Amino acid sequence: MPTVAYIANQFPSAVEPYIVDEITELGKRGVKVVACSARRIEIAGLSPDLLTVAEETIFLQPLRLWPLIRAVWLCALNFGLLLDFFERILLPGNEPPARRLRALLHTWLGAYYAVLLGGREVEHIHVHHGYFASWVGMVAARLLGIGFSMTLHGSDLLVHGAYLDTKLANCCFCFTVSEYNRRYILDRYSGTDPRKVILQRMGVDPCRDGVPVAHTGMRSCPVMLAVGRLHPVKDHAFLLRACSLLKQAGVQFACLIAGEGRERKSLEQLILHCKLEGEVKLLGHVSREQLDSYYSMADLVVLTSRSEGIPLVLMEAMVRGKAVLAPAITGIPELVVHGQTGFLYRPGSLDDFVARAESVLRSGDRLAGLQRAAREHVLTSFNRSKNLEVFGNLFLQHVTAPTESACSENPLLQQI
Repeated sequence: MPTVAYIANQFPSAVEPYIVDEITELGKRGVKVVACSARRIEIAGLSPDLLTVAEETIFLQPLRLWPLIRAVWLCALNFGLLLDFFERILLPGNEPPARRLRALLHTWLGAYYAVLLGGREVEHIHVHHGYFASWVGMVAARLLGIGFSMTLHGSDLLVHGAYLDTKLANCCFCFTVSEYNRRYILDRYSGTDPRKVILQRMGVDPCRDGVPVAHTGMRSCPVMLAVGRLHPVKDHAFLLRACSLLKQAGVQFACLIAGEGRERKSLEQLILHCKLEGEVKLLGHVSREQLDSYYSMADLVVLTSRSEGIPLVLMEAMVRGKAVLAPAITGIPELVVHGQTGFLYRPGSLDDFVARAESVLRSGDRLAGLQRAAREHVLTSFNRSKNLEVFGNLFLQHVTAPTESACSENPLLQQI
């Protein structure tokens, strides 16, 4: 079995459990996985399981002096090998100067990563997400003379797709989480070989029963639940404006928002401005056990993101038989079939969101059939264990271990 380096921008992360799932799946199949994180993480708040994972992870940051010096030497000796990358950074495209400068620094970081992997007999690099770690992984793979692949989700493809033309041209294969994404890649990057762009859905497990939460004081009326970090791309401000309109329309409801992030202060101010203190509660970071309980009390789970792949939060809600309301963007309609497994609203339309939310909140028990269909759809097409098995099969099919030596014997690394 091959030895694979698996890198993400920031790993491990409680909000990206699928990365640990995939590493675990490969490990079960006998693959030796070298887990890597481009950034240092905050240890505080990690579960015991993730703390164990963190102890076994290679962190590129904080940077260390001696590997940095070796990385400079490696880049200098093999400038010709990286020439096409430098040309892409500096010449074509419409990237702003700051983006180009960061790409140059990330090339150096890729050489640094290659140095750190030296002696570990790594035969392939897989990068989760198309952010800067994918450039780092691509450069390291080029210097080590091995292949690299990546997984693309949502914003890393649709919003922050920097230098994806080069990454797609140089990767051995690319997983992506929705058919929408796959079509987008093939349409936007027309030179990409369709055979190496692979649909690989994520999934969730059958739900667990949560412990009722008694302290909210909000269960006397219908409950909306939103789950996600407080980040501009999640657009919780849109949700708060919708809550204001629902209140003006005389709808009785409570809105719980689970998640933490940099938008908290601005959202707190908006809650006060809209006089929603009695209707909206920011829950902050919520543990998995608590989240199960909030799902249990929810009548409607909402998503208001501007960009997404296919969100796990919708799968988690639907497998629990909950009605969901989400924007009709990207791959979401592959999960939420409007009127059959959930509800969609026109992206950016407050009026459409409010009308559909009000209809669901006033529906009482009349959505039982839709809720059963939602659960069955997730269990059939977005089943975690089944989709992980497919991932493992596809990954091993596309990664062939070199017949000769490992990267510790790579002539490029011997130069330093």
